[in-house]
Amino acid sequence: MKRLHFAAFVVALVMLASSVAQAATGPARARLDAFAKGLHAVSGDFTQTLTDPNGKTQKTSSGTLVLQAPRQFRWDTLTPYKQTIVADGSRVWLYDPDLEQVTVRRQDTEEAHSPLTVLTDLSQLDKEFHVTEQGERDGLAWLRLTSTAKDPQFSYADLGFDANGLARMQFKDQLGATTDIRFSNWKRNPDIAPQTFNFTPPKGADVIGDLPELTTQPLQH
Repeated sequence: MKRLHFAAFVVALVMLASSVAQAATGPARARLDAFAKGLHAVSGDFTQTLTDPNGKTQKTSSGTLVLQAPRQFRWDTLTPYKQTIVADGSRVWLYDPDLEQVTVRRQDTEEAHSPLTVLTDLSQLDKEFHVTEQGERDGLAWLRLTSTAKDPQFSYADLGFDANGLARMQFKDQLGATTDIRFSNWKRNPDIAPQTFNFTPPKGADVIGDLPELTTQPLQH
């Protein structure tokens, strides 16, 4: 369940960066605004590195992502293992082929006390986060998001922008581990097939969690 929570949280931050922030002014905010202007969907590639509290790299993974406002996303990890997370606007599905397991939760549950809440009501951003300019580092202009929740999921999240938009994201969890995500090959407002955000559990997979109440079609791969 932690992987579902983590992945949904990461993509939520990406979608937040593709939306319009309500706080902070400066070069990072200006780049966010330029990236977000007229944007309703985006696709790209990612490389993600997890570092433990002692600074030791634990694992690196890579894959693709597709986002569509306001509440749909698809996050496909391709290497070194395969994993798919799909948010269809109602539920978040995580499929782990190695375990032959699907975990599903209501999307509103995933959104509680997370950046996903601002996607349906951007006016909530100032209530959910402190947003501050962090200056330039590694050739990028940075914004820092600090949650105002009583029990935040992360210590902070930094969004790094280059002249083309969101290039990098770093956040530290409450145990001190750091995740660094680098983005590339952004495509703005691409044509996205409707089935991109539909998920049907593969035949034979164990399904755990909160399924839709009615399933009128047999499960198919």
